[in-house]
Amino acid sequence: MPSLPNVVLVHGAWADGSCWSAVTERLQGEGFNVSAPQLPETSLADDVARVRHVLSRQSGPTVLVGHSYGGQVITSLGTDAPNVVALVYIAAFGLDEGESIGGLLAQGEPSPALANLEIDGLGFAWVPEDDFVTHFAGDIDPVKARVMYAAQQPLHTSTLADVMGVPAWKGLPSWYLVATADEAIPADAERLFAQRMGATTVEVDSGHVAMVSHPGETADLIVTAAKAVAG
Repeated sequence: MPSLPNVVLVHGAWADGSCWSAVTERLQGEGFNVSAPQLPETSLADDVARVRHVLSRQSGPTVLVGHSYGGQVITSLGTDAPNVVALVYIAAFGLDEGESIGGLLAQGEPSPALANLEIDGLGFAWVPEDDFVTHFAGDIDPVKARVMYAAQQPLHTSTLADVMGVPAWKGLPSWYLVATADEAIPADAERLFAQRMGATTVEVDSGHVAMVSHPGETADLIVTAAKAVAG
């Protein structure tokens, strides 16, 4: 019987590793070794370094999963993604070479979840409580959404200007979950990311934080990717 790869879960902006809790529980129940590291979100380089550190601790092949800005992080590993055999994007940015998140966001009106970001004196962006509960985590119970808001990890605005080099998905098989009711990254943008990376794609009637509101479907896609590359 093929051995199962490791799974590393990379959170996005305005979240932390706890957002993967329900997915982690499901994957561990299936026998996977799972890591869900905390990103500093002080710069893209710092976040990529954290993921590289965690990957270096894996013994054997690894499926790397990214949500939202976490997709930018896993994509930025480029052609040197130690131990990684597959990428899974959950409502995530999947940029191509020469693109930046800021450049893409500037092409249209801000999405409801990101329309009123508060930038503090150190250059970190925060999502206001009303926008977080109503749009960022709009399909989650408001009591739980407010707990998530309290734990949000702010993102340094420098990350928006970072330009993608050769994306990791150019050399690795990819899977993508499109959140059709996403109010942070438009679903059509997610479909575009998935299409051009040639990802195996599923669509879920979910808001932006699909791993919280739809952990079963999220875990199922990760398991599908893992079994496809299991050796």
